[in-house]
Amino acid sequence: MNLYLVGYRCTGKTSVGRLLSDAMGWTFVDMDNELVAEAGIPIEDIVNSRGWKYFREREAQLLEKLSQATKQVISTGGGIVTVPENVATMRGSGKVIWLHASPATIAERMEADIDTARQRPPLHGNDSLAEIEEVFAERLPLYDEAMHLQVETDGLSQREVAEHILRWLETKLPADR
Repeated sequence: MNLYLVGYRCTGKTSVGRLLSDAMGWTFVDMDNELVAEAGIPIEDIVNSRGWKYFREREAQLLEKLSQATKQVISTGGGIVTVPENVATMRGSGKVIWLHASPATIAERMEADIDTARQRPPLHGNDSLAEIEEVFAERLPLYDEAMHLQVETDGLSQREVAEHILRWLETKLPADR
């Protein structure tokens, strides 16, 4: 079994994922970092040169490969749920945790993260609150359908989010994990 963290960008998937993998003794995988390593160029360059469709295809291939292993905490890209086969792959090989934050919180976190623009290219031309709200509204039902657990991250530290997930997992996983 694997643990998949889904949610919009800047909801804490990578940071919380690292905390969870340390606590569980599982391997941590950041899918965006894996895709960058495979391509040898940043995501922004992949998207600019090949487009979002190509990026989503590469993402789906990586997810399929990762789903063959177990005991991994996997930080997914924010749009992983836009491909129905990805949701089936995640649900079929683990638990899906949706890290949810309000659009205003996401915007604040994006502004505070100097790497956001380089690592996470805008989807519709800019990273304005309006874009966040638009994309968020499109994905909301997709995250909801994919998840086994939703965690509201507004006002919580990364450690508090991880602890909430670990408490939930204690009721869902065998003791030996």
